[in-house]
Amino acid sequence: MADLILFWHRRDLRLSDNIGLAMARQRSAKVVGIFCFDPAILQAEDIAAVRVDYLLGSLKALKASYQAAGSDLIFLQDNPITALPRLAQALDAKAVFWNWDVEPYAQTRDDAMIKALQEIGIAAHTEWDQLLHTPYDIVSKAKSAPYTVYGPFWKNWATKDKADPYPALQGLEGLSDKQQEIVQKNGAIAIPALQDLGFSWDNGQILEPGETAAQRTLEYFAAKHIEAYDDARNFPAQPGTSTLSPALKFGTIGIRTIWQATIAARTQARSDEAHTGIRTWQQELAWREFYQHVMFHFPELADGPYREHFKNFPWEDNDSHFQAWCAGHTGYPIIDAAMRQLNETGWMHNRCRMIVASFLTKDLILDWRLGEKYFMQHLVDGDLSANNGGWQWSASSGMDPKPLRIFNPASQAKKFDADAEYIRHWIPELRAVETAQLISGVIDASDLARAGYPKPIVDHSVQQREFKARYAAQKAKLTDISASLS
Repeated sequence: MADLILFWHRRDLRLSDNIGLAMARQRSAKVVGIFCFDPAILQAEDIAAVRVDYLLGSLKALKASYQAAGSDLIFLQDNPITALPRLAQALDAKAVFWNWDVEPYAQTRDDAMIKALQEIGIAAHTEWDQLLHTPYDIVSKAKSAPYTVYGPFWKNWATKDKADPYPALQGLEGLSDKQQEIVQKNGAIAIPALQDLGFSWDNGQILEPGETAAQRTLEYFAAKHIEAYDDARNFPAQPGTSTLSPALKFGTIGIRTIWQATIAARTQARSDEAHTGIRTWQQELAWREFYQHVMFHFPELADGPYREHFKNFPWEDNDSHFQAWCAGHTGYPIIDAAMRQLNETGWMHNRCRMIVASFLTKDLILDWRLGEKYFMQHLVDGDLSANNGGWQWSASSGMDPKPLRIFNPASQAKKFDADAEYIRHWIPELRAVETAQLISGVIDASDLARAGYPKPIVDHSVQQREFKARYAAQKAKLTDISASLS
């Protein structure tokens, strides 16, 4: 009889191109999946209903894939550090396999899991799966230290050979009837409904959950849109992005599978524009890894800024401005359209993420951590590393050699939504307003009154001068402190 191996799924909800799962299959054909609904995550302040909904859909698909391969996926709902070792011991499992994560909570949890399994004599095996290169592989050649700037990171990262995808698992063995009884006696549950977990979401998903849907979406993007990506990605009214971010968040598709698709697309490309589009998307994949490497090496970023002069920055304390931003009622059409897209769909175009983040931090002069948390509470693809990295980039508090990048909402709208198509879609009360007014944000009082749309809550030119003054004062203060200590 083959040894029983348990595979603990977290953000790798697929059978194909899954390194840890492939290693488990090499050890034994009797591999059974485990997913634990962790109360510490489900009860966190930054959990999003749309994200849990996507998770549940992906888990249903994963369970079906396991059953088709001859095994099964077991669900637990408890602290995994106690629940999983207890079940593994009851089943006399020989080992538990899983893939590493970069986030601080996951690292702490993984260390505790290894210790708990060791105490009961069960082997723990871990692999790096969610990255093309591990945080230990891409370091500064001069200092043997992690990169803190994307440019040099990309130059190093791009030169490294990328692994091929791992094949899908087949020919697995499931649990015996006796083992099934043991599972039921040790906390196994049926997959819960969304409302059973205390959430509600009825607005659908931008990406259908599950491994098959993610693969289909990748194939369509690679065939139809990747060659034009360099330009098309900036226009929120166009379908120019892959929408694969939820799949990357939960691992319903493997990163090696995605990279292989970019290589295949490059072999078919016949123009400079096509090659540029593909290369730009590859660079976006590298940005994703850069932020994950940074979070791994600098876990303190999860709680605060990287740059010293933002650690005690004099942010405004204006809840009415924050609530207007959240609701999409700032009086700036491009800002409000983006926030309404987020609130209604659980997703926001990346160009708009940058615009609204700049507005919150540079126009409203509100702490970027407010926006970071709000995004995590609403995004289907909410990922600590990417979200934190993006917000610190926009706030100028992170690892960015250009610390004072300020977006003008009107300029951004004029450049990337020139016909106000995106604005009109998400702000229906403004559809009759002239395009020039919509992209400038300067709307006639009579039109505002008819539409019931608010006046701008701040003046961009005034606010950016104020932000720059505070920034300069903060830098001067730190310079004085440094001089006094030298």
